[in-house]
This record gives sequence, C-alpha cells and structure tokens, in this order.
Amino acid sequence: MKTATGNFPLGWRRRNFAWEQDLHGMIAWALENDLEVIDLGRDADSIAKIVVDAGLRIGSADLTVWTGMMSPDAGARRDAVARNADYIRACVAAGASTFFICMIPEDPSRGRPENFAYMIESYGELKSVFEENDAYLVIEGWPGPGSLVCTPETYRAFIEQIGSPNMGVNYDPSHLVRMGIDPIRFLKEFVGHVFHVHGKDCMIIDESLYQYGNLQEATFGAPYKYGGMNWRYTIPGHGVSDWKIILNILKDSGYEGCVSIELEDHFYDDSEYEQKQGVLQGVKFLAGS
Repeated sequence: MKTATGNFPLGWRRRNFAWEQDLHGMIAWALENDLEVIDLGRDADSIAKIVVDAGLRIGSADLTVWTGMMSPDAGARRDAVARNADYIRACVAAGASTFFICMIPEDPSRGRPENFAYMIESYGELKSVFEENDAYLVIEGWPGPGSLVCTPETYRAFIEQIGSPNMGVNYDPSHLVRMGIDPIRFLKEFVGHVFHVHGKDCMIIDESLYQYGNLQEATFGAPYKYGGMNWRYTIPGHGVSDWKIILNILKDSGYEGCVSIELEDHFYDDSEYEQKQGVLQGVKFLAGS
C-alpha cells in the first residue's frame, strides 16, 4: 500500500504492543493487509534480516544508545559513540539503514547550550560511520524533557554544526502542531534533510483551550492519553494537518523514503483490535491522500 500522492510506501512503527512481540505473526498481519513498511526498535541488528527476507521494508530502526550520547561524562559519551557505531554497522548488514533518535540529554537540568555541545561532539564523531555505511540519522522533534532538537532553531543549528548530508529530520507534524509551529513552513524549510516521515497528527481542542488555558494543569479535568487538556495526538485524518500538501511537498522534493504510522491515539489504544484498526485507518487515509 502506498500514498496516492508521491507513491510512498506505507506501514507503521512497531511499539512493542503484546501482538507485536510475536515477530512472525506481526509480519504475517502486515502482509495480509498490504503494508510495506515496519519501523523497528533497538533490536534491529537481530531481527532486521527476518523482516527484509519476508519482503517488507524497514522504515527506521531506533539507535541503540540515546541519552548517553549527551552525557556530561566524556568517557560515557565515547562509549555511547562506539556502541552506536557497532550497532549501525550490524543493522546495515542486516538491511536497516535509517536510524531514529530523539535528542533527550542524560541530565536535562544542565543548561541547554552545555547539553547541545555534548550532542554535537558525539554525533560529530559518529557522522563518518553514517556516511561510510550509506546510513541516515533521523531526529524526531518530540519536545520531551530538555529535548535539544525539536524546533526550527535547534534543527537548523544541528544541521549546520554537524554538516553531514546523512544526518537530518524525521518529519512528524504532530509535535510541531502541539508546539504551535507551522508544520508546512517547517517542511518547506527542511524538506531536503527529511529522510523519514511519521504518519501522526495532532488535534487542538478549542473548547478545552477555553476551559483550561495552556499554562496550568486542570484542577478537575483529566488529560487525554497521548495528549494534554487541550491537544491530543491522533492518526492521520483526525488532526489538523493537510496531508495532501505535505505529500506534495515531499513528492516535489524527490523524497525517496516511506511514511510510517506512529500509533499514539487515545481512541485506538486499549486492545489489539483497536491498535490494529488505528494503524489500518491511518494507512488507508494516507493511501487516499
């Protein structure tokens, strides 16, 4: 199954739900439903070949060491670089060449410029491994605790300071919408650095914004799962992003990657049936976009 605009292969990000822990069962379900792509976690070195041999494409694989790359301890950073380098080589040999990361520092309480410098040092040492193995780093802009790369300012600084054509963006409009950043303007600026795309969106709930604002926790109300009081992540088609425009920008740029549903949706989470339906509904919406 592919997008109507751009003909990009469609699939989903494995989140290790109970049914996804049965690797062969998960692969069979993907093939039965015409899915072409699976994003893997930090075990891609051991299972990527199985996925590829089954006829599926690996959209991305999580880099194996995350916060250690931004540790205040120089020895820990060197160890993280070495472990990630070995993992990249093993994954590439097994058929996975795009590596996913969120730039969350080991100690978010430290100043952002300090943590940013640790990140640039570590990924600067790792960039030759990506380039020599024809592999790519994709950074998702999840605005988690102390997140170092999630806004235009920080993506731009990372790309300029690292200076590698193989290290760039995992485009996920949901986080941009949540932060109030125009996802279309962002894509137009960074599309040349986009190597993977998450099919995920965000809904802004105006009535809840009126009731609770956006600076304080609610006193009596309960937030959405995968969201807050006035926003929530959704599958494509249930949020505010215009996927036809997004896919056209990707097509016009020559994007050669795929689109993977990242299922984080309050209404498609409680059972295996709901989780599978969330993936399939998101994929089918994009297949018609």
